[in-house]
Amino acid sequence: MFELKNPRSAIPVVLIAGLFWSFGPYVVRHIDNASSVPWQYLWTRGLVIFLLLNFFLFIEEGKEFYKNYFKIGLSGFIGGTGLGLAMITFIWSITSTSAAITLLCLAAMPFITALLGFLFLKEKISTSVLISIFIAAIGLSIMAFGNHPKGSLLGLLFGLISAIGFAIFSVSLRWKKETPKFTTVAFAGLICFLFSSFIIMSNDFSFLSSGKNEALFATHGTLVCVGLILYSIGSKNLPAAELTLLSLTEVVGGIFWVWLPWLGINEIPSTNTIIGGFFIFIAIFYYSLITQNNKRFIGLN
Repeated sequence: MFELKNPRSAIPVVLIAGLFWSFGPYVVRHIDNASSVPWQYLWTRGLVIFLLLNFFLFIEEGKEFYKNYFKIGLSGFIGGTGLGLAMITFIWSITSTSAAITLLCLAAMPFITALLGFLFLKEKISTSVLISIFIAAIGLSIMAFGNHPKGSLLGLLFGLISAIGFAIFSVSLRWKKETPKFTTVAFAGLICFLFSSFIIMSNDFSFLSSGKNEALFATHGTLVCVGLILYSIGSKNLPAAELTLLSLTEVVGGIFWVWLPWLGINEIPSTNTIIGGFFIFIAIFYYSLITQNNKRFIGLN
């Protein structure tokens, strides 16, 4: 299984994972009538994630990779279920409200993860991380004042559930190191695929959407898959709270991509959103700088 030779490189790896995820809202905004095809979206994206992860595992471990599923254990089951829940509720959130509000909810992940990590893993939160979270909290508050739901309460609720699900996944990655992490991610994709299959068959829906939509579903699945691979690799060298803090590049980038007019969406964020995003960026930069200059790496090993 692939591991980082230098634990300090976990920071840019997780930052890049968030960057991959940040293109998700942009892809979703190009889906035709996205709110009418959520289950087709989840079905295709879940299948793509499951197949790509298993292919990756096959390349890494050979034909015996399937034995990892017998080692997944309770931690992998809980983590995969949490991630599957995050995937399912994300599409319901972003099709019910603005990308900024959905990503604003996801920005709460470090705080939820820090609490879960402290309660269940006894992970201590260093002073530098507390300062980073405080700076990010300021940005989060500024963004909140500039993004009132205005009838999108359901989207806001689904966004928060998605953040909780991802926080559960993040904590599970740190729970038992022997749990096969990539298999846990593949399991999450399988959950999305099976659950959406049940809903589609129960309601006699079509499994596939238009050719354009299916291509976008698969593209988003690929972006999510690559990001999750990088995120899981980085998780071996960083505590849970720091993982989600660094992945906040998803929030800043996601708002930015749907904002740029020449990319075809032009979903203009409020001034508060821009200022708040700047504070989140400062929090990420500060944490990265402190950790790189710290002679004793703070990750749990």
